[in-house]
Parts: sequence; structure tokens; C-alpha cells
Amino acid sequence: MTTATKAARREQDKHLYNAMLATCPARQLLDVLSDKWVCLVLGSLGGGPKRHSEIGRDIAGVSQKMLTQTLRGLERNGMVHRTMTASVPVRVDYQLTELGLDLAPVMAAVKAWAECHMDDVLAARDRYDVVEEASA
Repeated sequence: MTTATKAARREQDKHLYNAMLATCPARQLLDVLSDKWVCLVLGSLGGGPKRHSEIGRDIAGVSQKMLTQTLRGLERNGMVHRTMTASVPVRVDYQLTELGLDLAPVMAAVKAWAECHMDDVLAARDRYDVVEEASA
């Protein structure tokens, strides 16, 4: 019996990746990518490597805890690389990996779409709320 490597098994199982199926691992990835902080962190890092504090300054309202969790998740999923430089204090820089660079324009397009269509969405919400109030 031949033992396949993880990479070989992944390649064999690629045809199984259909996010519409409950057991598809792509659902876990979609869950990660659908987080607003992920979109904003990828946007911040799109201009090149940055330190934690620089990313935090770019993204209004993100707490240190959420930023750290988001960066760790992106690092775990191969989209962000963390580099530590020995100094006092230790310097930590984050940058997009090839995978992150590939994803960044997609997320930038989603962000741009949201900004462009916000007035339409707000109007739709208002119309919906009026109908819901009338039927209540």
C-alpha cells in the first residue's frame, strides 16, 4: 500500500472542494475571508510590509486584540508572513505572501463595491424596514 503525502492527498481531493457541500473545507476558509477585519488588514498590507501599530493606525476602530487575532489567522492560512527582527524592543513586520498578494485585489474589489454601493444598500434597507413595519 502506497502512502500519499499531504500535498498529494490535497491534489487528489481538489475535486471535492465545493463550498456548497457541508463537509467542504473551503467553508472554513470562506468563514475566515468573510470577516471585515481580514478585508481591511489585507488592504492595509497591500502597500507593503507594516508593523502592527501601523496597521492599527490604518484601520479605525480595530482593537489590538482583534488585529492580533486577524493577523494570526491570516498567517496561519498562509496569506501573511511575520518577520521578527532582534532589537529592543523586538521589531515585528507583517507582509502579504504570494497567496495574500493574489487575494488582495479580490478583497479590494469587494471593499470598493461596498463603498460605491452604500447609498443603494441604505435605500434598500429603508424600503425593507418600511414594509416590515407596515406588516407588523
